[in-house]
Amino acid sequence: MIYILIILIGLVLDRLTKLYAINNFIDNPIDLGWIKLTYLENRGAAFGILQNKRTIFIILTVTIVFLICIYFIKNIKYNSKLINISIAFIISGALGNFYDRVINHYVVDFIDVNFNGKFNFPVFNVADIFVTVGCIFLMFLILGDKDVSKNRK
Repeated sequence: MIYILIILIGLVLDRLTKLYAINNFIDNPIDLGWIKLTYLENRGAAFGILQNKRTIFIILTVTIVFLICIYFIKNIKYNSKLINISIAFIISGALGNFYDRVINHYVVDFIDVNFNGKFNFPVFNVADIFVTVGCIFLMFLILGDKDVSKNRK
């Protein structure tokens, strides 16, 4: 099934890029101008909120991923393929960061975007990209369709 493949590819990409960051960017960050590849141990959420609240993140992730999976399984035949792909992206990213929190007690972030000091974005990783892209696609799909579940019988 394509959706399981998307989840697995996302998890593999996330793990491989985080391992690369651990092995290469700790002592040798790469500055590419407005993108810096660096190493950061994130013990909180975006913008450093809720630092060292690992238990909260684990409980929230398990709960949210469980509920999303129930919805996904119950509605896979009724949702459009794009909605299902969006949900698969979200699940993949959530599980990628969940793995880090459980195993390492922190999330490895390594992509630092900075527009000449004018805009300082939080350091992020591939799992964050999957969650963000999935949420944006899902938002546009829902907002663009007055009845997302119109194919239900």
